[in-house]
Amino acid sequence: MRYAFYITPDEDHPLTLAAARWLGANPFTGETGPLQAAGDFDAAELAALTADPRRYGFHGTLKAPFPLAPVRNEAQLLAAFDSFAEECTAFEIPEMVLGQLGPFFALVPAGDCPALQALADETVRRFEPFRAPLSAADFSRRKPETLTDVHRGNLLSWGYPYVFESFQFHMTLTGPVPAERQAAMKTLLEQTFAPFIGKPLAVTSLALFTEHARGAPFTVHSLLPLGGTSKRKMA
Repeated sequence: MRYAFYITPDEDHPLTLAAARWLGANPFTGETGPLQAAGDFDAAELAALTADPRRYGFHGTLKAPFPLAPVRNEAQLLAAFDSFAEECTAFEIPEMVLGQLGPFFALVPAGDCPALQALADETVRRFEPFRAPLSAADFSRRKPETLTDVHRGNLLSWGYPYVFESFQFHMTLTGPVPAERQAAMKTLLEQTFAPFIGKPLAVTSLALFTEHARGAPFTVHSLLPLGGTSKRKMA
């Protein structure tokens, strides 16, 4: 079992529903469905290009997936999650845009968002005591020899290279897209997510996702409102 803290809109949010249609999977319900041909892409190509984000579920990472430390249990993690969410305050990312991170496409903030950075930083710190040390296999999977000194240090200290000053919030929409298909993919994504591009995104809750076995789809375990304004929403 691995756990991860993510930002994702509520189950009935239009962006959640749009992303579920795009990826062919809904992490709240666990339901999956076939993709349809769109733009210049047939269904099989779209399924291949969205395989990774489909398994992880639509989200933006705050604390990357981790197994529990041997001295911790799920009940303790959930209690800490409850307390943490109550302490946090809802905020708004002023504008989301379609971004490209190397060969990947994602929805990203148009500019700096101090409230988002602060939430990410504190999530990493607060739940670090619950993270089991990286296994040798997980460390190697990150290809540490290709990382900068800062990123490699983050990996050793926090289990993930891209935290704190290296944090870049992104809500992934594709896996790696071949260079010759990137222009067509950009056009299709701009059309598909037009209602959300150039618009703000309210961050009113924090999600705990779980992966029940390595390689299995991630699903929403629970969603807690920031500020503790309502009860836990169980997936």
